[in-house]
Amino acid sequence: MKSSKKKLSPDDAELRKSVKPVICYPTDSLKSPNMNDYLIARKNLKKIDQIIIPPRDAKCFRVPKSHFFRIYCQNGPQVGDLNLWNEHNLNEKFYSGKTRALYGTHLSTNDRLWSSLPYLRPMATITHDTLDWYGFDDDGGSVHDVIGTRCDPYTEKILSNKEYHFCCHSNLIRALSNYKNISYKEVENYIHDVLNVFMCTGFTKDTHQYFMKASPVRIGDYIEFFSEIDLLAGLSACPGGDCSLSHSSDDAVCYSLKVEIYECLNNDLKNWREPETSNYSGDHKN
Repeated sequence: MKSSKKKLSPDDAELRKSVKPVICYPTDSLKSPNMNDYLIARKNLKKIDQIIIPPRDAKCFRVPKSHFFRIYCQNGPQVGDLNLWNEHNLNEKFYSGKTRALYGTHLSTNDRLWSSLPYLRPMATITHDTLDWYGFDDDGGSVHDVIGTRCDPYTEKILSNKEYHFCCHSNLIRALSNYKNISYKEVENYIHDVLNVFMCTGFTKDTHQYFMKASPVRIGDYIEFFSEIDLLAGLSACPGGDCSLSHSSDDAVCYSLKVEIYECLNNDLKNWREPETSNYSGDHKN
């Protein structure tokens, strides 16, 4: 938190601190999604599946490439933790850190969810977000973050010395294990940092610590994605509910989440192509 200062400031401290920042990963040369095609396609959709995620639990579901899926607030304010994998290769999974480095701490319409190294390609594109009006509030908070990692039983054990088995990490482990019929031990290596759907978060202005506050999501709100590759998704209905008070316990009021999957009609995406994986040689030479 950098709250304790034990060293005296050097004479040129203010000069050093006045250096202007530069963007680490400028995206000017990054190929933008063809949002116009997506907007046309989403006007002609047919729902082909629906999944209900129970409170304090998770489920996995398949989304074929060139399909849309939506995550809905169904019964009351509720946060969800989203994992994405290449359906055919679980080693290619959502890379929240690189996605954050490209777009910022919170995602919305037009942003893309990138996969892990060495694949590094768009897995999904956000095509609609009913909470895009929120922006950033006076606390510096916003929704749909790629800051937090997911609530997990290991951190909870360290902080409270309590064992809690319905954190999002554990929920996603059970969901993927059940879906793929493989052991918890094997599955745990595939669980990764999430997109915190509907969660309102930021960093405090004094200590710059990660904070959460009551989600602004309401019944009927949704976030919509276009699947750029064949996806296997895992979604946990966080035990924190709307994350206004706590997580990693049974204290919060929790609700289910609804997922709807849609196929495109009328060949509206005839110009769309599946993104290729990174063409870096992989030599890593000196």
